[in-house]
Amino acid sequence: MSCLVVVAHPDDEVLGAGGTILKLTEAGYEVNVCMLSGEVAARYKRSTLEQLNQDIGEITDLLGVKTIIKGSFPNIELNTVKHLDLVQFIEKAIVETNANVIITHHPADLNNDHYHTSIACQAASRLFQRRLDVAPLKELLFMEVPSATEWGLNSSNRQFTPNIYVELGEERINKKIEALQVYKGVMREYPHPRSDVAVKGLAAYRGGQAGMVYAEAFECVFRRDISF
Repeated sequence: MSCLVVVAHPDDEVLGAGGTILKLTEAGYEVNVCMLSGEVAARYKRSTLEQLNQDIGEITDLLGVKTIIKGSFPNIELNTVKHLDLVQFIEKAIVETNANVIITHHPADLNNDHYHTSIACQAASRLFQRRLDVAPLKELLFMEVPSATEWGLNSSNRQFTPNIYVELGEERINKKIEALQVYKGVMREYPHPRSDVAVKGLAAYRGGQAGMVYAEAFECVFRRDISF
């Protein structure tokens, strides 16, 4: 299995799936991350590009990610980018990594970049239907990103509805928080949803829903087979 995590910004991959990434790489699976706005130039309190790249490299090592594919699309302005450009960038990442499992944002997230990443990723995930040389997609999952997904309050949109839970245990949820703290300026003081207390609390809640010791939750929206 080769998993590609497609996100709008650096930190989204850890917020939404950091523990799962770690669990997959520990099990010997390949995980790669595609960041559309890899430089997040408009981010509030953003560190220098050199420091950001250093943070990304440290997190890559910490979670066992094989490759980071960084785009230079504008931060908080993905709505100004041609949809086809985003789709083709993600398609290229799918081909380069031979991905057959994809994790991305939920399309009802409040963050506009998350929305455009999600719809572009959904379009790109069909690539295997058009090209015989592309690995068939096994699964497409939406993740939840604290401070974005829970603020998708538009009642005309279907909100995040988890149906897959990945048990992390205490060690992996602590490692996820450690990875989040590597990104300068991302974490906040409690009760902000990106505080260590809230991140761990969400994992405890999701774990409790599924009878697990800390968990990350996902919404499976496409699966080609069922493993018994």
